[in-house]
Amino acid sequence: MSLPLPPLEPSHDKKTLRRQLQAERQSLIDRHQRSMHLQEVLRVWLVGRQEKTIGAYWPIKGEFDALPALYRWSEADAERRIGLPVMNKQTKHLAFHVWYPGCEMEEDAYGIPKPKDTPVFEPALLLVPCVGYGPRGVRLGYGGGFYDRTLASLQPRPVTVGLAYSQGYLPWLKAEPHDVPLDVILSDEGLAWSAQP
Repeated sequence: MSLPLPPLEPSHDKKTLRRQLQAERQSLIDRHQRSMHLQEVLRVWLVGRQEKTIGAYWPIKGEFDALPALYRWSEADAERRIGLPVMNKQTKHLAFHVWYPGCEMEEDAYGIPKPKDTPVFEPALLLVPCVGYGPRGVRLGYGGGFYDRTLASLQPRPVTVGLAYSQGYLPWLKAEPHDVPLDVILSDEGLAWSAQP
């Protein structure tokens, strides 16, 4: 049994905040149940969407795993494609390579699995992992800026959907000038934010 963590308070030290949120997320005793709820929220939310290409992520550090829901989504239409990010070391931008269950994988420079030698595509919808999130689509990531740089370069810009457990909600979190707000945030409790009608 894990000891309760101290409550998170507004902090300008985002490095400490990220560590706290990740430790809290990994110690959630009901994380599996929360994951099942978020799988359902994502599947229902995708029902009304017209996009055929989705960029996702390989879950690390206790992140929500969207891939089972996405695989179910892709089964309904042969034109639908799922991609996982591959980082360009020079530009620090992400490119999305086609992923499917059983495709050959290899580790990237950070030890995260990525598809090996599959086609690249630009996603119309991009699922983004959140360490934490706040009002109006503000996201707290890992601090590398990969998603912000990638989004700034993609034209047209994909619809961005943050995925997080509700434990990561920080009502006082504010965007910094370089932050790109998300269009939608989904949590295990449902739709947490949407800039779309």
